[in-house]
Amino acid sequence: MGGGVHRQLLYVTVGWFLGYYLTKVENDKTAQLDQEMTEYIRHHPGNFPEKEKKTSAEILEDPIR
Repeated sequence: MGGGVHRQLLYVTVGWFLGYYLTKVENDKTAQLDQEMTEYIRHHPGNFPEKEKKTSAEILEDPIR
């Protein structure tokens, strides 16, 4: 793989922009999915009952030794 510094700089630049774009697309997709799930949970609260909150003392009641 031969090439000058200008070609390597071009590859690095193209790779950086491609990685930036793909990361942006992935973040947009996950944000959209999070929004859809949050809206579904908000519109259907009966399907998602709230769990009772436990204190740390209740969780660590019987420590493993």
